[in-house]
Amino acid sequence: MSERRDPLRLVVASRNSKKIREISELLVPHGIQVVGISSFPDVPDVVEDGASFAQNSAKKAAETARRISQWVLGEDSGLEVAALKGAPGIYSARFSGPGATDESNNAKLIHDLAGVPEERRNARYVCNVAVADPQGTIQLQLEAACHGRITAEARGTNGFGYDPYFLIPEYHRTFGELSPRVKQHLSHRGRAFERLLPQLVRLLDGTRIQRSNV
Repeated sequence: MSERRDPLRLVVASRNSKKIREISELLVPHGIQVVGISSFPDVPDVVEDGASFAQNSAKKAAETARRISQWVLGEDSGLEVAALKGAPGIYSARFSGPGATDESNNAKLIHDLAGVPEERRNARYVCNVAVADPQGTIQLQLEAACHGRITAEARGTNGFGYDPYFLIPEYHRTFGELSPRVKQHLSHRGRAFERLLPQLVRLLDGTRIQRSNV
């Protein structure tokens, strides 16, 4: 009889339920159990005061890992619009100010792009992922992007954030119109995790082997 292998466990340093679900759908098929930081109510949110996606994702992973002594994934992502000089960038989640929502952020985005012609609405989604060991040392980190264009009106109800306005020209559809399965392959997050997965599985599986030999 073969030895039963428990799923690998990874804590995601985020309270965004939609983001956690999207990450879980990417990792669960590879035997990785995803747990959100909401499962640790005593752990405070990490202040995202970095100057880049990379700094923020690393800080979330490292600080959270040191608090809970577990493997932690920190992820920071956002939208960069060329006509807005890269805004909203690292401020994507709070673009419209305190108490920002997807709706208010999108409203500000469209307001700021008023009068900008379609051919100048180029944008890209960026995702930076960092993985810290239980001591808080970053063991993996990488970044990926997905290029598209901002539409003038919302299209579709899938996804979250700026997805209803983010058009993939090759598909003539926004992320809001594409199915979750298609988005997994095309999105910034999907591309980042596609590159991350082989390294992540080897890393976590190696720690499981080390524990079993103790």
